[in-house]
Amino acid sequence: MHTIHTLSELRAALAGAPNTAFVPTMGNLHEGHLSLIRQARAAGGAPVVASIFVNRLQFAPHEDFDTYPRTLERDAQLLQEAGCDLLFAPSERELYPEPQGYKVQPPSELADILEGHFRPGFFTGVCTVVLKLFNIVQPQLAVFGKKDYQQLMVIRRMVEQLALPIAIHGGETTRADDGLALSSRNGYLSAAERAEAVTLSRTLRGVADAVAGGRRDFAAIEAEAMQALSARGWAPDYVAIRRRKDLALPSSEDESGDASLVVLSAARLGTTRLIDNLELTP
Repeated sequence: MHTIHTLSELRAALAGAPNTAFVPTMGNLHEGHLSLIRQARAAGGAPVVASIFVNRLQFAPHEDFDTYPRTLERDAQLLQEAGCDLLFAPSERELYPEPQGYKVQPPSELADILEGHFRPGFFTGVCTVVLKLFNIVQPQLAVFGKKDYQQLMVIRRMVEQLALPIAIHGGETTRADDGLALSSRNGYLSAAERAEAVTLSRTLRGVADAVAGGRRDFAAIEAEAMQALSARGWAPDYVAIRRRKDLALPSSEDESGDASLVVLSAARLGTTRLIDNLELTP
């Protein structure tokens, strides 16, 4: 595997590549990221390119940009073992040689709800860096994890509306044996918090079971789940049952079980904010 740090070197390395597959990351990799690399390879990606870049534009001033773990040497070794062909690891000055005045503003009906409501500007930062990376790498396929469900939908919509010739593949969420969704931020958890963290995925499963059992009072189910998390010491931002196709509130037709739904949640345990989701099949 080659590691490249500049745009000019990357473009030279990828010149003429017909089936480039791309997995953008912020580093501090875990098995979830590596599964995306393997999926890119299995889908016929040649070469498979990963990027590692901690994107300042998607962090609010009070968030963990400065303390976000940077583990480039370890990450490069893991990527090589997973079958990655090329790692693009630009510096901030390389990717943003001047302040990024041009930004991608996704539509509010998708980007200002759920995560976007609690992290204003987050998806503008995500779309801006992803579009920039797409322009640099020019992949035919890009793979994003479903754990960041809303992010995956925002990027898919951006690709569709801007007519980018890129197929977007959503990789299934990788979980620990106890069900906790793997995340780079899990490393922030204390031992006691790590033991408690599985409650989030169990709460989502409880919501799914309630819907599968025929309940359609979605607002009440959400409120019960929020209360259950709060009772265990969590600070939940949301537990939300939404339509999978657009993350809109379910309509009366959806409430009859005629459309596929997803339940999404974000909650803080101690100082660590965790997100998770579960697709529901009627």
